[in-house]
Amino acid sequence: MAGLIEYYGTGRRKSSVARVRLRPGNGKFRINGKEYNDLKSYLHNDAWVRHALRPLILTETLGKFDIVMRVSGGGLSGQAGAIRLGISRALVEFNTDLKPLLKKEGLLTSDSRVVERKKYGLKKARRAPQFSKR
Repeated sequence: MAGLIEYYGTGRRKSSVARVRLRPGNGKFRINGKEYNDLKSYLHNDAWVRHALRPLILTETLGKFDIVMRVSGGGLSGQAGAIRLGISRALVEFNTDLKPLLKKEGLLTSDSRVVERKKYGLKKARRAPQFSKR
């Protein structure tokens, strides 16, 4: 395997982490060791699939790479965001000329928003118990 070409990128979103490897191929997906023909059979939602594949569509490289991913943590929405960032970073490693385009679209920026912790005395992070006069 001396001649194996692959480009690596790590993406994080909420509590999800995606380790993405792009290999020259014909657009197959391998997620957590399982083969998929399309990303929809893993993410189950067209919006999340479009969100995750945005860097490939923007750079017109959809179908040119086989994508191998290890995705863990969080839900499918966070995993889609992590996959998107991982693919973007791997594409920059593949071709640095794509960086300005991806940067302009905001695809190289990590979305740092996470769930706020619950505080004691409250029902949720900010939701207080209902006030009763009597």
